[in-house]
Amino acid sequence: MTDSAFESLADSLLEALEEDIGDHAEAELQGSVLTVEGEGGTWIVNKHAPTRQIWLSSPRSGARHYAFDPGSGLWQDTRGSGDLLTTLSEELGVALRWRPA
Repeated sequence: MTDSAFESLADSLLEALEEDIGDHAEAELQGSVLTVEGEGGTWIVNKHAPTRQIWLSSPRSGARHYAFDPGSGLWQDTRGSGDLLTTLSEELGVALRWRPA
């Protein structure tokens, strides 16, 4: 994946997450960092360009890194523990619909 493709996918993801989560919890996107204030704490989702990953800091599941899998169209946990949207959906109780353009 090229740098520009990663930037485009990651920005699209963060913007969609802010919109979807913002209907149910306080979500604010500043630059490439999404902060979500929810029941039980604060979630931070940000893009990490050097590794072409999305990083999650969660009060429930801890720190995780996700890489985009073109085959599934999902941001998969680099340690094999599922995908980002499923994790956030379960932890926040919000249906998330992002798909790559």
